[in-house]
Amino acid sequence: MNYYFLGIGGIGMSAIARYLHQRGDTVSGYDRTPSPLTHQLEEEGIAVHYVDDPSLIPSHIDLVIYTPAVPTDTAEYQYLLKLGVPMEKRSQMLGELTRGKRCIAVAGTHGKTSTSSMIAHLLSQSELGCSAFLGGIAKNFNSNVVVDNESDYVVVEADEYDRSFLRLHPYCAVITATDADHLDIYGTHDNLIEAFHQFAAQIDPEGTLIIKQGLTLQPHHHDDDHHDEDHHHGQQIEGVGAHILNYTAHGIEADFYPWNVRHYNGNIFFDLRTPKGVFYDLELPESSLYNVENAVAAAAVAVSLGLNEYQLRHGLKTYAGVKRRFDYRIKRPDLVYIDDYAHHPQEIAACLDSIRYLYPGKRVVGIFQPHLYSRTRDFADEFAQVLSTLDELIMLPIYPAREKPILGVTSSMVLRKIDSMSKYLCTPDQVLELVPALCPDVVVTMGAGDIDRLVPRLEEVFKENND
Repeated sequence: MNYYFLGIGGIGMSAIARYLHQRGDTVSGYDRTPSPLTHQLEEEGIAVHYVDDPSLIPSHIDLVIYTPAVPTDTAEYQYLLKLGVPMEKRSQMLGELTRGKRCIAVAGTHGKTSTSSMIAHLLSQSELGCSAFLGGIAKNFNSNVVVDNESDYVVVEADEYDRSFLRLHPYCAVITATDADHLDIYGTHDNLIEAFHQFAAQIDPEGTLIIKQGLTLQPHHHDDDHHDEDHHHGQQIEGVGAHILNYTAHGIEADFYPWNVRHYNGNIFFDLRTPKGVFYDLELPESSLYNVENAVAAAAVAVSLGLNEYQLRHGLKTYAGVKRRFDYRIKRPDLVYIDDYAHHPQEIAACLDSIRYLYPGKRVVGIFQPHLYSRTRDFADEFAQVLSTLDELIMLPIYPAREKPILGVTSSMVLRKIDSMSKYLCTPDQVLELVPALCPDVVVTMGAGDIDRLVPRLEEVFKENND
């Protein structure tokens, strides 16, 4: 088969492209801008071009795979549409690739990538094995895709954007969070929650739903009694036939929960309560406090699939994390630099809580790039509240991604809501000059746009200042 990708450089798109290429199909594609990921695709033998020019499209294509992030007025999109070539969204293709497999789908507005990469690592270290489509570059695999043709299991990140996850019919699913997000798609929080309920209803009745304790899959306009049915220990959820297990990072009423959480030299240790007993002194190396919750969810999947205590212990201890997920870039006695994908107020709060937990009393400088005009508008107050906890805040202009500007919505709008003098609006070049002058103990870059391109430049500045 000959596949052509519109937006091949996206993290989810590139995972599918790599998978198809590794199984022997012919794969090529277009993306607007070169990136380390597209360069890696080219090194692996996938042809990629960066000019929106229909003449560069291969003459024979069996299927076009595209992402909603590519505008429909793109010349190549319009050309392929008029040509009548079969076209599928990324989510449709993912649904097809997982059909007939034991799909383990991780859904939620936060925690998907870390949890799914942990599950993939745990299964890959066991006799079960797995293939995987991940939303980040897992350091254990140095990739966002895992191919295991011998395994019946496939781990996927189930993206709620554009209702993509409703293309999946999992054998096992995790729901980590249902906070308001993507309101440009859903309109209301209730509509988002209803989509998660529909996703849960699509789980194989012989399978398992692992859901964070306290989440409701009923819209908020229902009575409180209905809320309780969703998250009380041992209860069922209306319309969901799968066996339900719940987990938490806070409390002792769930099927899976941690206790005696502590840290030493950046590594986190905890004991894990499971239906099969307590597993003591599990270790997450160079990790975050919020990853304990993700590890509990991943452990719940692993234990429900039959992994034993040794396999779980070894898998967590050897889990290397994901690039841009509480990603240690520099770890010196005088400076710690962490890069994180956090782009929602809840994610930023979790990231900063982990930093304060691991490095109490240290001077923390945060660099944040808002992602999307609509998200910045919808959560401006929440962004201001959580970012105000930093000792020094540097904001970059909004990364628009797929959106057109919204009048009055800017990074300055958020900064004006923060009652502090320790705040700056900068270009990336200005950041490189400003950060060393602030004399930080800990630096954290956060955002889902192109702030990742600033990371190696910042690293270089810190190394030069240390010489």
